[in-house]
Amino acid sequence: MTSKIATITLNPAIDQTASIPNFRAGEVNRVEWEQSDPGGKGVNVASFLTDFGFDVAVSGFLGKETAELFQTFFDDKGIHDRFILIPGKTRINVKIIDDAQKQVTDINFPGQMPTVKDIDALYRTIDALAVDCDWFVLSGSIPAGLSPGIYRELVDRLKARDKTVVLDASGESLRQALPIAPYAIKPNIDELQELFGKTLESEAAIVQVAQELLAKGIHCVVVSMGAKGAIFAEVDEVIVARPPKIEVVSTVGAGDAMVSGLVTGKLRGLPLADCARLATAFSIGALSQVGPRLPPPETVESFMPQVMTQSL
Repeated sequence: MTSKIATITLNPAIDQTASIPNFRAGEVNRVEWEQSDPGGKGVNVASFLTDFGFDVAVSGFLGKETAELFQTFFDDKGIHDRFILIPGKTRINVKIIDDAQKQVTDINFPGQMPTVKDIDALYRTIDALAVDCDWFVLSGSIPAGLSPGIYRELVDRLKARDKTVVLDASGESLRQALPIAPYAIKPNIDELQELFGKTLESEAAIVQVAQELLAKGIHCVVVSMGAKGAIFAEVDEVIVARPPKIEVVSTVGAGDAMVSGLVTGKLRGLPLADCARLATAFSIGALSQVGPRLPPPETVESFMPQVMTQSL
């Protein structure tokens, strides 16, 4: 539990959540309530890990005009802020929650484009963080104009310094990073199907492609499947974790919570089945909250016995 962790968010966002019962496209809709949270996958992971007592630093790119919301949040939570400030505003992601129809609509804006100078500053910052941080979590989309190979470069750079790297990315950026073999990856089922260019209709099919990824040198592959649970695959063991049926308040941050739970379990030295229970409990906690947040740690851990695990 003494390891210091850094999370890297290249394309953070302000998560603006609006509750609109019976939301209808093309019509006037009235907002019942709304809230705005500093977000982005790595920011969420940092927040969740801090809740569980870890010493966490954050970096990436933040728009100067809206940086104060993030900086205040980091100060309040005791997160070490190493973000690179760039001109403009951090993008907004709008989440429309429709409790009446049990639907969530996402509207994601593009991010600001960092310059070559900004990217160089990020590399210097990550090198400095690597002096003290043992684990790095690289999460989320890539800003417009940035090479999809940046995650490959970062994983390679950090592995050369014997750092443990968890990558939560998708599409071409994930594809290019795979040959460098990060310690763990967490695609959801849709991202995994896109990666392999085929429909994976059974858990056995998911396990088969996960084993192909493990053969590349990746230590742990986690595939989230929504309400069906998640598959946690390592070379010598495969576990499926099935959550109980719950009332979903918001899906914001649920995948990031699973990443946080996995890292927490690994740093606690838990066996894979218990890592799967804890990671799923983190995700359940996020699903029970509005916006990217968790209930208290004791509540999160109380969900663990409700998670059923099975060896595949």
